[in-house]
Amino acid sequence: MSEAPHLELSNTNLPDLDPSAPSNADSYTNGSSNPESAQNGSSFLEAAQSAMASVANHPAAQNLRNGEVCPVAQNVKAETAKTKSEFADLANARTTPNQPAATGQPLTHYHSMFYRLLSWKNPRATAISFALSVLFIFAARYLNVVRYIFKAIYMILGATATAEIAGKLAFGRGFTSQFRPRKYFIIPKASLERLLDDVEQFINFFVIESQRILFAENVYATVSAFFASLMSYFLIKFVPLWGLTLIATTVAYLGPLVYIKNKKVIDAHLEQAGHMVNQQATQIKDMAAQHTGNAAKTFQSYAGEYTHKAQDAINQYRGRSASPEVKRDFPVVPKHEPVTEKGGPVPEPAS
Repeated sequence: MSEAPHLELSNTNLPDLDPSAPSNADSYTNGSSNPESAQNGSSFLEAAQSAMASVANHPAAQNLRNGEVCPVAQNVKAETAKTKSEFADLANARTTPNQPAATGQPLTHYHSMFYRLLSWKNPRATAISFALSVLFIFAARYLNVVRYIFKAIYMILGATATAEIAGKLAFGRGFTSQFRPRKYFIIPKASLERLLDDVEQFINFFVIESQRILFAENVYATVSAFFASLMSYFLIKFVPLWGLTLIATTVAYLGPLVYIKNKKVIDAHLEQAGHMVNQQATQIKDMAAQHTGNAAKTFQSYAGEYTHKAQDAINQYRGRSASPEVKRDFPVVPKHEPVTEKGGPVPEPAS
């Protein structure tokens, strides 16, 4: 048989792996194989302790330890509280205005609410409603909302039907019926009446405002509606309906804000424009009065002339009727009977 391969090591200067050996006493002192590694470990520990001390001594950590909130959280909490307060104020503004319409009819509480909303007296609530309106317009434009609604309905109904059938087949009792409430939800009559009253007020708001604009109760609103409809007439050829809605929403929200921020300048220009309009109106009124006076004088002169001619014609007619009549000679009626020839028959008078 062949012998197994034998490997011999010529270098016998190798370290002893026995920790109890005298040659390894320095290497295994205090569980460390190297003094440099022990020094590095202690420095790392000191650095970690220093970092933890810095974090513990930080003002934010001290505020948290003392129960205080950091400034960012405080700002968020304060803004949230202010937003809730503004929405509550906007909801409380839904009261019937004291000033009625020009016809004496009371206005709706939506007049007060929309005035409060568009006047930016609650800027956070107005900005949020404006952002939601813009998002709704884009969602209606780029999302097929009706399709997603039907998709959600058929998925819910499919899940409930599947759970009910699978439960009856597997356990003899459906899963969906187990979650059925004891009484189905209904809308209380009082809540439904409040909702219908609110819908009525909302519809009447647009009905009343359209009539107020049509019959020029506020001439500035009528003029603004005129220019808006005129621009829409030309823009509808190029801009889609959702684009016009977006423009109208932007103008409705940002127009009052621009006026509020530049009220003094705009009021000065409006006052100057009103003064110029009054001057032109006064000038036109004076010119109209002058032309009316000239026309009245001309009419009076023509009327006097034609009256004089008419009187002359009447006098001439009266003078002719007062002159003696011309006598006409008619033949004299015979007083004797006519004489006939001799021998002829004598006519007898008619009886």
